[in-house]
Amino acid sequence: MSVRTFRHTSTIAAPLDEVWRRVTDFEGINDELMPVMRMRVPPGLRDATIDTVPLGVPLGRSWIFYLGFLPLEYDDLVITELAPGSHFQEASSMASMRRWTHRRELHAVDADRTEVTDVVGFEPWLPLLASPLEPVIRRLFVHRHRQLARHFANN
Repeated sequence: MSVRTFRHTSTIAAPLDEVWRRVTDFEGINDELMPVMRMRVPPGLRDATIDTVPLGVPLGRSWIFYLGFLPLEYDDLVITELAPGSHFQEASSMASMRRWTHRRELHAVDADRTEVTDVVGFEPWLPLLASPLEPVIRRLFVHRHRQLARHFANN
């Protein structure tokens, strides 16, 4: 089975440096995910951001809670690429996924707007789950972008 991939792009009404700070902060990531889910930061990383963790090293298990409190999944988190202000990439395994990749790219549209692109790849341990999971995962990333845009619209 091959990895399924998709891309989602939106424009956020905020300068690139502000968007970068938000999307690399675990509090900002959880704000994007809620109320659908939240991730518990691996032990020892509570004050870290994506651009301060070591690259290519397992960071620990990050538990994912459906609706913020029901244990649903875990992510053995590994950040494999980082270019501050430009992009980061995660390549991990999960309880349900043989492979999970998430690349987030940021590009300044102008001084006050930032284009955010997520490229997601996934391969479930059970191949027959790929088709039903894809629209769910796509909707999650649409939700994340909406939450991110909402954050900057309210600040």
